[in-house]
Amino acid sequence: MQEFVNQLTMKNEIINLIQKSGITENCYIEILDYVIELFETQGLGKDYYGYHNIYHELEVTHISLLSANLNSTSKKFSLLDLKYLYVASLFHDFDPEKNSDKPHEENVLKFISNDTRFGKLLEITKLDLNLIKVLILRTSYPWSGKIKEDAEHQIQEFFKNSELTKNNQTEQEHFMNLGWYLSVVDRMSGYVVGDFTKAIEMAKMNAHALAWRSSDIIKNAVVYFEELLTKENEMSQFILESLPKHMRKNFFDTVLSFMNIRQQEIRIQANCTYDNLKLVPTIEKMNTRVDAQFIKSIHAIFLELPKPLQFGKENFDEAVKDQNTILNTLRLNDSKGEIIGFSKGGPLENYKLRPEIKDENYGLNNTIFLEPLALKIGYWGLKGGSEMRHMFIMQAHAKKYKYLTSFALRNVIESRINKEELEFVTRFDPERWDYYRVKI
Repeated sequence: MQEFVNQLTMKNEIINLIQKSGITENCYIEILDYVIELFETQGLGKDYYGYHNIYHELEVTHISLLSANLNSTSKKFSLLDLKYLYVASLFHDFDPEKNSDKPHEENVLKFISNDTRFGKLLEITKLDLNLIKVLILRTSYPWSGKIKEDAEHQIQEFFKNSELTKNNQTEQEHFMNLGWYLSVVDRMSGYVVGDFTKAIEMAKMNAHALAWRSSDIIKNAVVYFEELLTKENEMSQFILESLPKHMRKNFFDTVLSFMNIRQQEIRIQANCTYDNLKLVPTIEKMNTRVDAQFIKSIHAIFLELPKPLQFGKENFDEAVKDQNTILNTLRLNDSKGEIIGFSKGGPLENYKLRPEIKDENYGLNNTIFLEPLALKIGYWGLKGGSEMRHMFIMQAHAKKYKYLTSFALRNVIESRINKEELEFVTRFDPERWDYYRVKI
């Protein structure tokens, strides 16, 4: 697996590529440094668990230059094209307001229009800001419906304001094609630089940041790739053919892996529907919980959770063996069957939660914290999770806890408010994965 590459290594690779491209002016390296600084200071650097972080920005820049350089023999890209692609790719997702993980292109354009430091650097490059805006707008996704119509309207205004494209249909078409190229690189880059392990982590990051249900991750990924290889087939093939063999292999291995998992999901759903497969919530006894193989099996499922939801990772084994921990599993067909999920939690005071959370019950020993439910891929959306949660609450009640707290998607919490004595404690944006309390 190529894990998210060291930021310095990525920076050096990009510098090597711009030099190979014939871009020799120091201002372009200054722009790269400035972008890295912007993402870090806005909390969108290496510690931001979302798809649109600094690594994504650098990956898009790297692949757009790499593919363009390897395509240079076909005269598809001029030196000027490469300069525009470079600057646009570095800034295309920088949304300083960040109300959601998916960037708002309007905020990006507003920033590059008004930022003094960027303006001075751009003046040195002699690039036209209007055309950088065109390329960024063309990365809007999905490129259809009102999003496309609004972007095209603005693009025409920027074309009119540029001396290079004003009254020049050929140049306008050329920059639209450059924007199309950048938009497809934007969507492919993360899946060509690493293997499936990286790809599934990216999918979980995207799902977490966009507040998707876990049951939708694989399905949405398959739709995403099918669209790339059908609606965007011409440009996708152009880019893939220009990349090194191992990168093409990474991409297609990832596509096939997602499709295979989706087929498994459908088979599991069919088996549950026709009662060929039963999901059995099971209260685990202490003599089972101290077994090394048991701990290993549930720890593997735990690691499938998005990283921000992996509470107590450092002392996982000890917590499983702790009698104060409530632990249930979800097994196949009977209480001795294969483990495909679990619920786990303990006294609130045993957990170090996000500093923004000010729980009034902390220290009163009347609240149990339910960690995010963990299930194997393929078994989400089959109601096994809700059954484990209900079993957990029953056990918490038996232990005389007054309250249960946990995290869940905002819309899930809202749907439960009228059914349970439940309240929001702290809301988090852009994730919309919020901390709530329920009276037991």
